Order: sequence, then structure tokens, then C-alpha cells
Amino acid sequence: MSEAQNQEMLDPICVHNFSERFMEQTVHFHVMKLSGGFFLWVGSSPLLSNLAVSMSSRYDSMPLSTLVMGDPSDTAPNSLAQRLAKKTKKQVFISYSLPMTDSSLSLLVENRIKKELERYPGKF
Repeated sequence: MSEAQNQEMLDPICVHNFSERFMEQTVHFHVMKLSGGFFLWVGSSPLLSNLAVSMSSRYDSMPLSTLVMGDPSDTAPNSLAQRLAKKTKKQVFISYSLPMTDSSLSLLVENRIKKELERYPGKF
């Protein structure tokens, strides 16, 4: 195990919160940095309605992803987890608790997450 991996295992859980207003709706983001990955909750009210996990695989260029809990017809948490795992090369847990009424909201939310990733890479 490398020095960097060893240090990451010893790092405490780090919490980072931020909010943004999109189309008349305030969206809250809660990030918990974990050893080797992170948990991201996205929502407008305190609700954990689903949970997806994604991680890279040496056998496929696209990260593996599965829905741990929630409605299987809602693909938003799985898709977001997969894209973030590919971008960060980390294990990603996602709970995406926003209504699927507007696809442009999903795009705005994902762009806000990417902006936060670039701004505070050590928080993820």
C-alpha cells in the first residue's frame, strides 16, 4: 500500500455542505468524504428516498453501479453515481432526492456538483 493510500485510510470523515437556488427551488448538497470515496446527498427536503453506489472496475471503462435502495425505475441516482465515479476515480454513494419533473434541473444540479468538485477537490 502506498503512503498516500495509507494516509487516506487514516483521514477522518470530512463533511461539506452547500446549497444553490435553481428555478425557484433551493437544493441542498451534503458531502461526507470517506476513506477511498464519498457519500453525496442531494435534495430539497430532509429525505433519503434512494441510495446508489458506483465504483471503477479494471474490467470495464464505465464504473459499476447499482441501486441499493429506492425505486428501480428512477435512474437518476445510478447515473449520477456512475458519472461521478468515473470523474473522481473513487467509490461514490449517491442519494438523489429531487423530483424528476424537469431534466434541466438535473443538469443544473450536476453542473453545480462538478463546480464544487473543482473548487474544493479535497472535500470529495
